[in-house]
Amino acid sequence: MKIAPRSIPPLALSLTLLAIATTAVVYSPTLYRVFCEATGYGGTVSVTKALKPEQNGNIGPEVAVRFDANTAPGLGWEFEPEQRQVKTHIGVPTTVYYRAKNISDHTIVGRATYNVTPASAGYYFNKTECFCFTEQKLEPGESADMPIVFFLDQEMMEDMDTKSIRTITLSYTFFRQQSDEEAVAAAKPLREESEARAKALETAETAEFSNHTLRTQ
Repeated sequence: MKIAPRSIPPLALSLTLLAIATTAVVYSPTLYRVFCEATGYGGTVSVTKALKPEQNGNIGPEVAVRFDANTAPGLGWEFEPEQRQVKTHIGVPTTVYYRAKNISDHTIVGRATYNVTPASAGYYFNKTECFCFTEQKLEPGESADMPIVFFLDQEMMEDMDTKSIRTITLSYTFFRQQSDEEAVAAAKPLREESEARAKALETAETAEFSNHTLRTQ
């Protein structure tokens, strides 16, 4: 007797594919970025917001945002936040800087990832595109001051898991990438990119923010 194969219900198949895709992107910053940009999953839709506090309507309570910087072994860079902590208000865009310096005698390509803790607050942490998830290079002895503008969504105050949070940490880690001649040629110049962003911010009235953090369950 021949048994006919059972068909997989469309909903079950979709959920299975989503689970596989989500698991894959957790272990790959590049896949994670592509997946989020393609699907909008995890609150990654871009939002344009005024940079002046008075143009943002009602603001939320004060929060302390701490900044952490790490480098993977073998990178050959110094990397640190220019401020260890700032106090801001929920809903108000805030600008901070990280600084990186190549202390080696050759050009090095790096790539950064970031995370926000507590994890539940990460869903409401929005920032401008900066130096994450792309290959960036620094020449020997070269340094870069990298601006980041962020804000915490006011919806954070309506979430039972986050409404009482008053201290948040933004942490970056730089990893060394292939730094052969071809990789160096393809990488973005971190100093030039950072200077261009900083100059644009001097006169900008609005900025585009996005969030690459999956919402915790």
